[in-house]
This record gives sequence, C-alpha cells and structure tokens, in this order.
Amino acid sequence: MGGGVVTLFLCGDVMLGRGVDQILAHPGEPALREAYVEDARSYVRLAESVHGPVPAPVDASWPWGEALGVLDEAAPDARIVNLETSVTRGGMFAPGKAIHYRMDPANLPALAVARPDVTVLANNHVLDFGPSGLLETLDVLARADLRTAGAGRDADEAYAPAAIPLPGGRRLRVFALGARSSGIPSGWAATADRPGVAYLPDLSPAAAETVVRRLGRAGGLTVVSVHWGSNWGYRVPREQVRFAHALIDGGADVVHGHSSHHPRPLEVYRDRLILYGCGDFVDDYEGISGYEEYRDDLRLAYFVSVEAESGRLAGLRMVPFQARRMRLEPASGEDRAWLRAVLDRISGGVGVRQAADGSLLVPAAPAV
Repeated sequence: MGGGVVTLFLCGDVMLGRGVDQILAHPGEPALREAYVEDARSYVRLAESVHGPVPAPVDASWPWGEALGVLDEAAPDARIVNLETSVTRGGMFAPGKAIHYRMDPANLPALAVARPDVTVLANNHVLDFGPSGLLETLDVLARADLRTAGAGRDADEAYAPAAIPLPGGRRLRVFALGARSSGIPSGWAATADRPGVAYLPDLSPAAAETVVRRLGRAGGLTVVSVHWGSNWGYRVPREQVRFAHALIDGGADVVHGHSSHHPRPLEVYRDRLILYGCGDFVDDYEGISGYEEYRDDLRLAYFVSVEAESGRLAGLRMVPFQARRMRLEPASGEDRAWLRAVLDRISGGVGVRQAADGSLLVPAAPAV
C-alpha cells in the first residue's frame, strides 16, 4: 500500500504434516504413536467423512485453496506464517509427546507456494523428531531460500530476528519465541552448543525485559511472533496480556500470537495491534469432534496495515475461510457474521465490523 503504510499478512498455525502430508504428492511414513490413531491417513478419512472425497494426490496449492488468490490480490509487503511441523524423513519420535508432526521434504512446495517471507519455527512441534529432525528442517528451508525465525543450530541463530526489506528502503524485523505454556519441553531450548527453539520458560516481567533488550532500538518495524497458551477457550491469561503490553512498551509494533486452534481476542494497545491467538490456518483437524462450539473449521487471514514511520495501526482486515476437504474455501455469509460477533464480543472495545465484501475490519484508532 502507498502513503507510508506497510501491510503484513499474518495467520495462525500452518500444520502441513500428518494428514496433510499424506494427501500431497510425496507422502511420508504414515506411522503415528498416538493413543487412538496409528496411521496419519486416518485423519484424511475423518475429513472425507464430513465433506466428501479428497482427490489425493493433490497439488501443492490445495491446502491453501482460495486463500492464495486472496493473498495475491491483497499483495502484502510481507507474509509471516508459523510452520508447526518438522520437515524431515529422519529422526526419532520425541519421547513424552502425545502428538508428532512431520512432512516429507519433497512436499515443501506446499509451503513455498504461499511465498512466506518469514517462516516461524518457535513452536511445540518443530522438534517432534529430535535435533536431527530440526537440523534437516532448517537445511530444507534454507535450500528453498525461505527465511526462518525462532529456531536454529544454536541460541544465537534461534533468537536472531529475520530481517525483511520493505519499500522505501525500510525494513521489518520478525522475532519469534515459543513459550512453555504452549507445550514446548524445556529441553528444546536452544543453547550455545545445542540446536533448538527460542524458548520462553515463563511470561514473567523478567522474561519480558530480556526480550525487550533483544528488540533494541535499531529502528524499522518490529513484529514479535509468540507461540503460547492452550489450544481452546477465549480467556487470555493475565500474564499474556502483561507480557504483550511489555513488548509493545519495549518497541514491538505488532504482537503475533498463536497456538490456539481457533481465533482468540485481539487488542489495540497504545495504537499497536496484539493478536492473542490467530487460530489454525492449515491443518488436518477436519472431522474431529469435541470442541464444536469454537468452530475451529473457520480460519482467518489477517492483513495488518501499519504506518511505516510510527508503527501505529492503520487498520486490520480479516478474511474468513472454512476448511473443507482439507482445503480453504470462502466462509459462508452466516459463518462470517458469526465470527464477527464472536470476535467483537471477546475483544471488548475494539469494534469489529463487517465490510460489504464479507471481510472483517478493525479501523485505526483516531489520531489524537
């Protein structure tokens, strides 16, 4: 966008492993070690039981569906996604975990097709197949020229921001962090001599201060992408709010929260946007029962516009989709209205409205 405004695409978790991996051109080993499911193809059958056959093998664009056209039309200045799966053929199942996600490296086009500028890796599935699985993930993404943030071969690499050039000679820095509260084992923390993730053991004021020191005052726009919290529910814990506010106070322009399987509240604090949970974007959860009240089949693409010089929110547009046959399709008018009402209710005072084209809008705060 012109006029000194930068637009970012953000979304929730992109989980291209397990069932999604099985419908792509090069499905990996389907064996799982879950309490009730031993074969990843079972998740494909669950999806098909709800909405009909998936024409596997599908091409790389299939999981993204109509979202790719929306992305191209919006033409954001940067695209940031959280890849919540390892990309590996090897490694051992991480012990003590109930769920393991991986996609075959040959299926990487299913990520690359969305043209992410930053692939966030600070989450609770990137080491599902151990340090060797993470190292292969990093190598595969590097060979595809995909920038990463939030995991690395050592602590310096894991905590380093991804830097993206923006129009007008500006730049965007993306820091990525994974919190213990999202299920990341403490042993996954990157150290000086161990690969791992940029790890947050807690959301204390001291932890926030440590992050803020890393943000520095180097100028440019700054996004902090945080994998935190539980999967379900609308309540945002007080420590998350406090931590997010500390990040904004310390120089972040956008807080990009994820881990929840459905959208959680959003907040505009000091004219900056905080997304406490973006919800899943691509996954294999279709047909799984138990949390229908949250409508996790509904997905949101977030287009965040910020003033290039100040970082102040210039507006937020959210485009709703529905997962059907493991593909994103436009949400119905009824579902868009339901999402607007829920987001407006849980994000008290922000004021979510619906545009004529069905997208959901949060306008910029009036200048003072």
